[in-house]
Amino acid sequence: MGATAGGLTLAGCSGAPEPGRYTAADIELLAAQRLAEAQNSGQGRYGKHRYRGYRGLAELPWFELDQNGFLVCVDDSIPMAIDAHCHLGMSVLFEPQLDLLAETERVLHLLDCDREDPGCDLDLDVYINSNFTETDLKTLKKNTIAQAFWGSPYAETQTIPNLLREMDAMRVERAMILPIKLGLPFGDNMTETWRNAIGLANSSDRLRAGFSVHPRDDDQLEQMRIFAQSGAKVMKLHPTVQRFYPDDPDMSEVYALAEKLGLVIFFHGGRAGIEPESSHRYAMPRHYESAIANFPGLQFILGHAGARDGQAMLDLALRYSNAWLGIHGQGVSRLEEIVQRTEGERVLFGSDWPFYHIGVSLAKVLMVTEDPGRRVIRQAILRDNALGLFG
Repeated sequence: MGATAGGLTLAGCSGAPEPGRYTAADIELLAAQRLAEAQNSGQGRYGKHRYRGYRGLAELPWFELDQNGFLVCVDDSIPMAIDAHCHLGMSVLFEPQLDLLAETERVLHLLDCDREDPGCDLDLDVYINSNFTETDLKTLKKNTIAQAFWGSPYAETQTIPNLLREMDAMRVERAMILPIKLGLPFGDNMTETWRNAIGLANSSDRLRAGFSVHPRDDDQLEQMRIFAQSGAKVMKLHPTVQRFYPDDPDMSEVYALAEKLGLVIFFHGGRAGIEPESSHRYAMPRHYESAIANFPGLQFILGHAGARDGQAMLDLALRYSNAWLGIHGQGVSRLEEIVQRTEGERVLFGSDWPFYHIGVSLAKVLMVTEDPGRRVIRQAILRDNALGLFG
């Protein structure tokens, strides 16, 4: 989740990184990735895929616009998907009023590509955050701060009924809802707020609530036991937001208990490029390896398949049978490489809603699995892998 990318990262360490933790070569690698991505967009196997907003995806054979102008997946041969990466609207710190049970005319995604007509220039062959303009990033930062103080008009639309409506339109049967413990001095109850709202909406059959603890909480282990006992299966940890290294020795107790409790850890993985640069150090793929290697009985999802560090994260995931790739955000050419190298094994569909429309992630999966010989891979990515992991 990148909702704190605009600046709501109030807790954590500061100062220079430890030697070797973040180097000049790491900084250069990110710059090179951005440059190569821009140069290579549209040059791969699938050619150019640029659309005017989410509505523009109706140009693809699997989608149409309904009578209200909203995108709908109309191909009933597509498996009913499980979205392993969703969130709801946030209200934290001073907890401004937010009704998660309200339905609104439309969703204001944090990358709101349908705000105008025609919509934003949406390129499916780049990492998704490349579609944010400077104006979009300013809006993101403003709304991130608003979620903690006076309330966000965007968050007011990121509700349970609106998510279910979009899931229905995109043939998504179930979604994993992933809160983040931010480490705020008060009003840091995202897990409880979202779980309670899902219960009140009688939507627990379709929205499976995960939980989060903060690496510096004194009672983090007790929190884990309580949430696991209540039925939660997935624990979200976000190194760049929570500002910790995944291989920090202090995390060993967390991983050991997660393994004992049969939990799945969903990591934000890699540098997204829109978070504060001071947090980039925590998300280098090499910092995830010892946790995965030392706890082979614990399943780890590497969110965004490493984001802008996708190559190194893919290499890492292929070395360990307990590492899974959540593919949200990757461009279609990168997704093609992931499919070629994994054959769809331990790959999970996800949208990062409400940052983006679910249709963006779905369209990319459908593109790279359109060949009839890849229909088993399509089924695995959209549905079967998640069923095997989550039950």
